[in-house]
Amino acid sequence: MEKFKILVVPILVFLLIFPLSILGQKPLSEKIVASWTCDLLIVGGTVVTMDASRTVFEDGAVAVKDGKVALTGTRATVTKNLRCKQTINAAGKIVIPGLINTHTHVPMSLFRGIADDLDLQEWLTKYIFPAEAKNVTEAFVRAGTKLGLAEMIRGGTTTYCDMYYFEDAIADETFRAGMRGVLGETIIDFPVADNKTHEEAMAYSERYVNKWKNNPLIVPALAPHAPYTVSTAHLKAVRALSDKTNAPVVIHVSETQKEVNDSLADKGKKLRPVEYLEKIGFLSDRMIAAHTVHINDKEIDLLKKFGVGSAHCPQSNMKLAAGVAPIPQMLAKDVAVGLGTDGAASNNDLSMWEEMDSAAKLHKVFSGDPKVVSAEQAFEMATIRGARALHLENLIGSIEAGKRADIVIVDANELNQTPFYNVYSSLVYATKAEDVRTVIVNGKIIMLNRSLLTLNENDIKKNANLYRQKIIKSLSSN
Repeated sequence: MEKFKILVVPILVFLLIFPLSILGQKPLSEKIVASWTCDLLIVGGTVVTMDASRTVFEDGAVAVKDGKVALTGTRATVTKNLRCKQTINAAGKIVIPGLINTHTHVPMSLFRGIADDLDLQEWLTKYIFPAEAKNVTEAFVRAGTKLGLAEMIRGGTTTYCDMYYFEDAIADETFRAGMRGVLGETIIDFPVADNKTHEEAMAYSERYVNKWKNNPLIVPALAPHAPYTVSTAHLKAVRALSDKTNAPVVIHVSETQKEVNDSLADKGKKLRPVEYLEKIGFLSDRMIAAHTVHINDKEIDLLKKFGVGSAHCPQSNMKLAAGVAPIPQMLAKDVAVGLGTDGAASNNDLSMWEEMDSAAKLHKVFSGDPKVVSAEQAFEMATIRGARALHLENLIGSIEAGKRADIVIVDANELNQTPFYNVYSSLVYATKAEDVRTVIVNGKIIMLNRSLLTLNENDIKKNANLYRQKIIKSLSSN
């Protein structure tokens, strides 16, 4: 009897572990595939995943379920025994992760072209700040946000990081449009459109963060304007609120040489901006530093040490003659640096395709080395590294199972892309915003075959032109 027990127990264990193979049934993995269903299937085309191995699937497919990427691979692998509610044929196209704009001021789309060919301080103090004081209201912000959202969606941007006033209204319009955003309410040490004092701005910001936290599309953030427009005490208060609410912090840092010189000359600082922020305990892995043009090796090391994300805005920096950020050095040290357009008032568009092209070429000519910032690296900064800059790399930035289904389909048959040899070269050096055909955010199609599904383009243009008349009138009264 004892011998029988000894023989039976291992057999039972073996049957429990491998019952299907023992009984001659199909393996469990095949049974799962046989019963697989999805909400959306993108089939055909070249799928550029931007995963850790930079996998590219020729004649690939992506299955989406419950707003997430469920499966990606070759057409044969993904579609085997698959049933799907909706299918998009992407044959002849390129399927990419949604582009990530890591820095902008989206309502400033309404100020596009009002003041150009000026240095930053003159542009800000003589034109932008006065124009904002006379025109910015919540209604203005909503109109400008819709204009900017429509432009970004048309260009394949699915996530953007913003800093402006009435950010609660921006979050509302962004959510309605079905777009993803890290949206920072501006905190600055002088009266502005939505809040007249620091105390009002902090109270507004806390209400705003609590309202939108845990939203599937909106990440509410705090946005102290810059170290030179927000006092040390107020920066520390922002850091404390970030610690309390776990909200990201968006801030301009070292955009111009003047900013650095002023910081070094300031009796209360006598440090470069990044060094100063480290000294006051402001740096953190929730921080997103916009521009970081004039930073040295020590400051690059500090960004890396504290896990700070950086937003590189090459076209805005060139247009304002702000300088050239040390991107090759930042990439060499694996800093989380993404690409941003800045606001349309200083760019003057919101095309991430132009930022990719400019970033790759600018650093080649500036360094004298044609090998720096390759096409693949530029595309990486617009996708997965940009996601890292926003501290969202676990959710977006690549087409991988479990991540949010933020996906863009790009036509690869246009004249400017023919003939086709290398996918990264085509995407960075040849593709234009107009080549984007379909945009999907969180598994929902928000543009299909160039048709916006969540925004009314005609109404947006009409409202923008009405504001143009108001802005012209306000500027003429100076």
